[in-house]
Amino acid sequence: MKNFTTKQQIRQHLQPLRKDGATIGFVPTMGALHQGHLSLIARAKQECDMVVCSIFVNPTQFNDPKDLEKYPRPIEADIQKLEQAGCDVLFNPDVNEIYAGNEQWHLDIGELERLLEGAFRPGHYQGVTQVVFKLFDIVEPDKAFFGQKDFQQVMVINCMIELLKLPVTLVMCPIERESDGLAMSSRNVHLTVDDRRHALILSRTLQQVKDGINTTDIATLKQQAEAAISSEPGVELDYFELVDGNTLHAANQNTAYVVALVAAKVGNTRLIDNMIVR
Repeated sequence: MKNFTTKQQIRQHLQPLRKDGATIGFVPTMGALHQGHLSLIARAKQECDMVVCSIFVNPTQFNDPKDLEKYPRPIEADIQKLEQAGCDVLFNPDVNEIYAGNEQWHLDIGELERLLEGAFRPGHYQGVTQVVFKLFDIVEPDKAFFGQKDFQQVMVINCMIELLKLPVTLVMCPIERESDGLAMSSRNVHLTVDDRRHALILSRTLQQVKDGINTTDIATLKQQAEAAISSEPGVELDYFELVDGNTLHAANQNTAYVVALVAAKVGNTRLIDNMIVR
């Protein structure tokens, strides 16, 4: 695996390969890699000739400086995982390589910015679109692979691709879960043993909603889910919503594509999860 830290290096490496007709698959990450990320690499390897992964903890998408500070950065372990997964290129720049001084960025992504995660993390999706646009510009991938766990983020990036007419295809890959159902996340390292046990209420409730979607009305499912999560010790619910997977508007009985999305604080760690229930 080749490891580059500057835009110039990685562009020089990829340009001749692209000229020779190689297709480039791109997996942007913030590191602290787990099986969820590695499943994206595997999918990219299936669909493209070359796989590029970036590791960059992006400061502009954190609302809380403390959160940015404590974000795990186990770079040596990450490199080892990428090599084992058969990744071709790692782009691991520092902040000054990506951002030059006091840059301004605003992309009008409409109500996606204000719904669900947007409401709880103001400005977050501006930071996401800003950095993903920069990374797309550097890597120029044919396809980019993102995990379903950040369902709204996938919608936001899709929206950016359409708005800016970017020549990249977005591929959403399924959530990878631990054997007990917990969605894999870099933040799981912050969970205590008790937190870890209580966190299972999220995936369990999502599964119950999926099981009941065709027999119980949506308002009742939502109430039951909120009650189940709120009564779990050490868990503070931010939201549980059943939405149209194309718009994030509240789903109704006739909605064909229904996604259940949840966000909650478990101990001191905020977790998100979702499930396509119809």
